[in-house]
Amino acid sequence: MDKIVLVRPTEEYAAQVMEYKREMEQNGDSLDGCAGLEDVESFEEWIRFEERLRAKHQDGYVPSEVFLAVRREDRRVVGMIDFRHALSPFLLRFGGNIGYSVRPSERRKGYASEMLKEILPVCQKTGVWRVLVTCDKENEASRRTIIKNGGILEEEVADTAGISKSGVIQRYWIAV
Repeated sequence: MDKIVLVRPTEEYAAQVMEYKREMEQNGDSLDGCAGLEDVESFEEWIRFEERLRAKHQDGYVPSEVFLAVRREDRRVVGMIDFRHALSPFLLRFGGNIGYSVRPSERRKGYASEMLKEILPVCQKTGVWRVLVTCDKENEASRRTIIKNGGILEEEVADTAGISKSGVIQRYWIAV
């Protein structure tokens, strides 16, 4: 495929990151894999995600790496993905090691599958050989993306955290 490249967020993408947020919110989508983008009003505030998320989650905080999925052809930000290096009790149950989203106007083009495929070598470089990826039971596109990248369903759990639409979270493991 090779339609996108994962890049670390920089000022170059500031306007696009905020456009991404607006598009996702206007569509009523959650900002999965976006390092708390829903909690900020500016790129300058967002880009300090490590500091901000550490303060917000305190003992539940785990280090993560955030990437923008940028389309090679025109440098448009089409998605975001983050890799959480460890699993807190909450992440182990509901959130997983990897979170991602694709902006509504760019869906159904294979970007999510490519993003997930591209993040797996990043996981491996940190010594993580197996990652947990979760999705809402009713999110068929996410389920297909995870399975396409080697995800094996471990179980379905009741969403007592209230983060899914269906009330059920599917937990998949991918060998890296």
